[in-house]
Amino acid sequence: MLITHGTVITFGDATKIIHDGAVRVQGPFITDVGDARHMIKAFPQDPMVDVGGQLVMPGNICAHTHFYGAFARGMSIAGDPPRDFPEILSKLWWRLDRALLELDVKYSALVCLVDAIRHGTTTLIDHHASPAAVNGSLDYVAEAVRQAGVRASLCYEVTDRNGREGARAGIDENVRFLHTLKEIGTPESGGSLLAGSFGLHASLTLSAETLSECVAAGAGLDSGFHIHAAEGIADQEDSLRKSGKRVVERLASAGILGPKSILAHCVHVDPWELEIIRDTGTWVVHQPRSNMNNAVGVAPVEAMLRGGIRVGLGNDGFSNNMWAEWKAAYLVHKLWHGDPRRANGYDILRMAVTHNAALAKVFWPQAPLGELTPGAFADLILVDYRPFTELTVGNLPWHILFGFEASSVTATMVAGRWLMRERSLLTLDEEAITSRARELSAQVWQRYLELAD
Repeated sequence: MLITHGTVITFGDATKIIHDGAVRVQGPFITDVGDARHMIKAFPQDPMVDVGGQLVMPGNICAHTHFYGAFARGMSIAGDPPRDFPEILSKLWWRLDRALLELDVKYSALVCLVDAIRHGTTTLIDHHASPAAVNGSLDYVAEAVRQAGVRASLCYEVTDRNGREGARAGIDENVRFLHTLKEIGTPESGGSLLAGSFGLHASLTLSAETLSECVAAGAGLDSGFHIHAAEGIADQEDSLRKSGKRVVERLASAGILGPKSILAHCVHVDPWELEIIRDTGTWVVHQPRSNMNNAVGVAPVEAMLRGGIRVGLGNDGFSNNMWAEWKAAYLVHKLWHGDPRRANGYDILRMAVTHNAALAKVFWPQAPLGELTPGAFADLILVDYRPFTELTVGNLPWHILFGFEASSVTATMVAGRWLMRERSLLTLDEEAITSRARELSAQVWQRYLELAD
């Protein structure tokens, strides 16, 4: 098809803004981008979609999220409010995930995917936990992803907090799912929308024995690890008690770090840890809304970027409105440092677009993501944004930060397939999903209340 008469924002190595532009889509790929008049003349037989001046731009990418946490919305935490991050984990998340059964896992993912499509988020890197339903749980998430039609990388977070059997079950689930992906293979027509990594919870819930077992189990799978690191100061304190090493040093010694591995958060890291992260080529993902909500601090992402560390942007299970995450990142560093010069708009764009796209290519190496260029995957969105000031490559980050709203997304496409048109979902029945989720979440909440801390 030929998507015509839009303002095309390409991103990629050299961002271009093409006014009255067009994008040609063939199968799952983009085959041409240019001036609408010339493209219409060049491909007169193509079915045409006139977008009437809307922005045509790459879909958003979320580098770290938790589909399993959706049913926490509006839920009352039993007892006194958590005083700190360890209590947030024990009183909320470590009880909620234990309350999830197989069908809850699927519908928790589905409501997140409805949210993602509506907000123009086309690629998500998920980190799953459901201790009462470990075996096959990633298949339930994968089923929801296939139904939605988005692109997602999945893993199961291994932890010792549910005993040795629980840890081994998590290891087995990662290995099983990664083998399943290898058996599926990569179709020549653009590859699978599903990918995977080896999930770990965090240093503070992993023994040296379990870390070693995970590294051994992951050998030969050609997969990196996905783990929370130094999110709260308790993670550092625990690591020093266990090993005499700080978190990043401990993970590096265990063999967890590398160019396919993701460290989520890294709020409490010192310069030596940053050097290890950079030298191993490990990815860091920043989640400002979550960090503010948990009162754990603000990650030193400007220092990371300055030092050559690849920092992406995720949401840690908050809404899949990634522009809200852009805005939070842009603002919180200014407040944290008392300096309006901090967190330049280009820094935010580098995390959310450039680095997220590069990280996505680790999982989908067949073609570029996060850009509208010939040969790239046709993962794109239409945005009904009518700027009343000049829109240029130079000021684009500030238009996104101060002008874009999630409600402006009118259409979402992944791999050349429309998932939403004119704000109507095409692959998911939102009403049916929401209705079933309300029934299931009520049962989850009841089981949550019956569980001990």
